[in-house]
Amino acid sequence: MAEGLLHATGKRKTAVARVWLKPGTGRITINKRPGDQYLTREVDRAMVMEPLVLTDLRDKFDIQVNVSGGGISGQAGAIRHGISKALVDLDSGLREPLKKAGFLTRDSRIKERKKYGQPGARARFQYSKR
Repeated sequence: MAEGLLHATGKRKTAVARVWLKPGTGRITINKRPGDQYLTREVDRAMVMEPLVLTDLRDKFDIQVNVSGGGISGQAGAIRHGISKALVDLDSGLREPLKKAGFLTRDSRIKERKKYGQPGARARFQYSKR
C-alpha cells in the first residue's frame, strides 16, 4: 500500500465499489469521470458525500472510485459504504459516528428471485374458481 493511500470495498444490492482515498482537495473521480458528471441526480451525490460531511473531512481527500454492477442508486450506496470503511481504517475514532449513522452496515437487501410457475417473486397468476 502506498503512503497516505487508503483502500476499501463497499457493497449495496449488486453494486461493488472499490474506493481509494488520498490526501487532496476533495475531488471525486468515479470510473475515470468527475463525480458530478457520473452521478447526475443530486440525491446520489449527497449520499456519496454523507460520510465526509458527517466527519468534517469534505475537502481533505481526493477520492478515486471503480464501481460496477447494479444501477446508479445502488452504486451510490456502495460508494458511500466504501468511503465510510476507508475513513474508519484511517481513524478508528470515526467509527462511532459512522456506525451510529448506519454507514458501516452493509445493506443486505437484494432482489428476491422469481419463483417457477409464477410471474414474479411474490406475484401469482390470477386464481379462477370456475
